Amino acid sequence: MKKRIYLTYPKELIQEPLIYNIGKEFQVATNIRQATISDTIGLVAIELEGTTEDIEKAIEYLTSKGVEVEPIELGVIE
Repeated sequence: MKKRIYLTYPKELIQEPLIYNIGKEFQVATNIRQATISDTIGLVAIELEGTTEDIEKAIEYLTSKGVEVEPIELGVIE
């Protein structure tokens, strides 16, 4: 299964390796499609590939850390 999402990082999480962590801990492949990072905010469009369960666990992990997660509508990033 593949799922595309937008991640919005608050200032205090920009330096954290959260995408690396979800790839390692939850067995999901991560494909960064677009990113904009500044000193105050991080915006990332990412594609996750793995089992439905692992993807949902990875998203739960991100939200528990304070990252805002929003779905990307199909066809927006191809």
